[in-house]
Amino acid sequence: MIKLLILLIITLGFFKEPNKDKTKPNIVFYLADDQDQIDYGVYGNNLIKTSAVDKLAKEGMLFTNAYTTQAICAPTRSMLYTGLYPMKNGCMANHLPVKKGIKDVNDFFNELGYEVVLAGKGHVKPNSVFNWSNYFPNISTNQTQGFQKKNIPLNKIESYIENSKKPFLMFVASDYPHGPYPRKTDYTDEMIFKTPYDEKFPMYNKKGYYKNVESDNNQLKSLLEILDRSQVKDNTMFIYAADHGIRGKWGVSEVGLKMPMVIKWPKFVKAGSINKGLVNVVDILPTLIDIVGGEVSKSFDGKSFKETILTNKNSGRKYIYGISTQQNIMRAKIFPSRSIRNLKYKYIINYNSVDVYQKNFGKNPVINEFIEIGAKSFPNTPFEEFYDLEKDPYELNNLIDENGFKKEIINLKKELKKWMVSQNDFLINHKMPLIKPANFPLDKQTNWNEVEERLQGKIKSSDYIKSHY
Repeated sequence: MIKLLILLIITLGFFKEPNKDKTKPNIVFYLADDQDQIDYGVYGNNLIKTSAVDKLAKEGMLFTNAYTTQAICAPTRSMLYTGLYPMKNGCMANHLPVKKGIKDVNDFFNELGYEVVLAGKGHVKPNSVFNWSNYFPNISTNQTQGFQKKNIPLNKIESYIENSKKPFLMFVASDYPHGPYPRKTDYTDEMIFKTPYDEKFPMYNKKGYYKNVESDNNQLKSLLEILDRSQVKDNTMFIYAADHGIRGKWGVSEVGLKMPMVIKWPKFVKAGSINKGLVNVVDILPTLIDIVGGEVSKSFDGKSFKETILTNKNSGRKYIYGISTQQNIMRAKIFPSRSIRNLKYKYIINYNSVDVYQKNFGKNPVINEFIEIGAKSFPNTPFEEFYDLEKDPYELNNLIDENGFKKEIINLKKELKKWMVSQNDFLINHKMPLIKPANFPLDKQTNWNEVEERLQGKIKSSDYIKSHY
């Protein structure tokens, strides 16, 4: 009689039955914001507080060569959610929307019977593309030291997991350790790790950054505790990553493009395993589709690395590509760069370096001045760079003029050009393109960008390349 009553309640919809579909795993993807790969205990920083990620690494698979293609928040997220590189999806500068009509993670996973949830930071648009099954925004904290931070909505996340009826894919997007950083902390100089990047990529307020890392670690720990006491813990894959590094943000350096990544999947991923193969953020969506039994579309730029997760074999990816525009950011400048690396070598080309900027001049004297300003804003950055990453992982020794690497340089340049053509990169058809700004025009004086008064407001709408937004 009691069993019949319970069945009747469930049937009438008075009670939400937890997800009982054990054939399809739930997936939780935690994305930190602006944290260098080196700044974790498991990646080499023995002073920073990252106990939650370090524990995940002991229980799952650590990736040492995971990458984004653009070291900025919105482009990385757009790659993650579409499986397409920035030029193809349209978000090739910060704060830009993807192209209308593009299929995203919601489209693919809804078709597979999943709900797709975003909890936390959004930073992708338009909503017509990113149409989440559920969206739980971050919660503002009390204002301290002149600014507010936002915490992930742990209560809503726990309630959703407890009451989920369908398998789910949940993205938990943290605001940490992204600035602003607290000005006062308990950290001392002796508690701050000296990284090999410090001289080439100096960083302000490391103590505040460390405090934000600690805050993120505490959030992640709480989320993992929620999962550990849930009914779905044994049928849930957990992925941790950060969107890019902070020291190399905006550019194409290793410290900017490299991402930390750990995958824990009980019974499927070997605990304590380490993978050194190349993986890109565009590979994640096709991989997740493959894992849950869907058909991986050939339209993706990314490729599934499901077998890597299950067997710890190399993903098969040969190259990692990087792009940088330096436009539509706070200190906006005209300084586009592209890069390519394989397992051993890396090649970078900086199209508007001080070595060559005069060759980029056109007929418009105002635009020429901004081209010159862009070049002189990076006076120590050469036109071309080449690094042996096995011997020089921190890119300290530029080997571009060394005769012994001509063959490797020619090959990487050829592969980079081939990729740029396949992406319809605007640098293929435009000498020194100006991107229509969404937030930070090149010719506007701001708190972050100084522009001579005679140049303020002098760029016309017709000076920008054609855009989809």
